[in-house]
Amino acid sequence: MSRSVLLFCLFLFVLLFCLFNVVMSQNKLTSVDFEIFGNVQGVCFRMYTEDQGRSLRLSGWVKNTRQGTVIGQIQGPPDKVNDMKVWLQRVGSPSSRIDRAVFSNERDISKLEIHGFSTRY
Repeated sequence: MSRSVLLFCLFLFVLLFCLFNVVMSQNKLTSVDFEIFGNVQGVCFRMYTEDQGRSLRLSGWVKNTRQGTVIGQIQGPPDKVNDMKVWLQRVGSPSSRIDRAVFSNERDISKLEIHGFSTRY
């Protein structure tokens, strides 16, 4: 084989490798649990969380606790999950006051374990 054919084959290999990585990264999914502390009950925090999760096309759930916090789980593409984490830490519902957001059990998942976003009771 000539040198130009070898270089072309190498170029094709690198191109295919890069395309494969892009496609695989788009299929990556993340799951994370959360607990939000502050004035987050009685201020429509769950409703706004559900709406925000749906607008980001995430799956998950949200629930009030007896301790006055809000807990839940979010699943979806890592960039969208990160957007939701920022929203949970800094935005919330208009009347809420977020003192602290704790995220745990963050992990990669191969497929969604939850479909849709809902409020649990």
